[in-house]
Amino acid sequence: MPLTDVAIRGSKSNGKLQKKSDGGGLQLWVMPQGSKLWRFAYRYNGSQKSLAIGPYPEISLAEARQKRDDAKRLLINGIDPSQKKKLDKIAKSISDSATFEVVAEEYLAKKVREGLAESTQKRLRTQLRYVLPALGKRPLTEITAPEVLEPLKRIEARGTFETATRTKELCGAVFRYGQATGRCKDDPTQALKGALTSHQVKHRAAITDPMKLAGFLRDVDEFEGQITTRIAMKLLMLVFTRPVELRNALWEEFDFKEAVWKVTAGRMKMRRPHAVPLSRQAIALLQELQDITGHAKLLFPGNRSITRPISANTLNAAMRRMGFTKEEICSHGFRGTASTLLNESGRFQRDAIDRALSHKDPNEVRRAYNHSAYWQERVEMAQWWADYLDGLRKGDAVELRMPAAT
Repeated sequence: MPLTDVAIRGSKSNGKLQKKSDGGGLQLWVMPQGSKLWRFAYRYNGSQKSLAIGPYPEISLAEARQKRDDAKRLLINGIDPSQKKKLDKIAKSISDSATFEVVAEEYLAKKVREGLAESTQKRLRTQLRYVLPALGKRPLTEITAPEVLEPLKRIEARGTFETATRTKELCGAVFRYGQATGRCKDDPTQALKGALTSHQVKHRAAITDPMKLAGFLRDVDEFEGQITTRIAMKLLMLVFTRPVELRNALWEEFDFKEAVWKVTAGRMKMRRPHAVPLSRQAIALLQELQDITGHAKLLFPGNRSITRPISANTLNAAMRRMGFTKEEICSHGFRGTASTLLNESGRFQRDAIDRALSHKDPNEVRRAYNHSAYWQERVEMAQWWADYLDGLRKGDAVELRMPAAT
């Protein structure tokens, strides 16, 4: 006979376990100490089993019957309700511990093992700080697209549209890592396409007119600031690496005898080692610099600590003091200057120039080939470029392009 709420409330303990049936396998167990528990008795693969549903009155009679019916549906589909309950409990435990912050830290640790550049690590951690207050303690499985959008909109409100977009991309990478490791099923950032203000890509300011470049080079020679800053500007123009790669350069990376600077993969934007041929002029500057900072590990240690490099703004600030605006030139623009004039010269293959600039070739076989095939051409290019800049500096009539064949 089915149970009723009145009968259940009236059930008293007699000091022994009592099992009262509601039908269909649903039972109310009245325990010796007086508590009342719902159980579902069933058979699975020929074995008698029991599923704990929960205590009464926290689980009402109607709720217990619903859970019994849910368990029966699982049995019809060949699923053991007790085993599913255990798996669901494990999954919830994993989900609850898989917060956005935990998975984000795991993701960043993976990227560091893969050789993530230190400068990129710092940028990603800064971006994380923008979203952790809102998302950090939340399980990945519970975070919705609007929740992600809220902190991104606050970034956007400051006018830093590119930062908002990059932070959204980082969040997406964390969710996709969570998917790959079984901590979530969806990436809510996919629903945010078009939700943020698109930013206009700004090309780095660079001097590409040879005569203006000649004036700039002479101004660098006359720069009255720190000698190390002057040398850094000259070196950057000769090697045209990214400014961060030169700022963090270590003396141990340089081989004067072989005339090469070998930058490790961990310090490169593209996560692969990069070799830079050194012209005679570059080596002369390095030897001058070695007399000043050779006691430190860094070529360009900062004023406050020899273990930290000069700031990212040091070279740009020097150029502003020289009278050049940010619309005219910036330290990163030295790469644009070299790329434009070297290509316009017609003296060197474009692939060799791209390799010198450490541009990434998507074809791995071609990339490996370019590294070895263009090295000698890059050595010649480095010396030609240094000689060309010397000629501009002196005011010589330097021919950029090769004479036409007759």
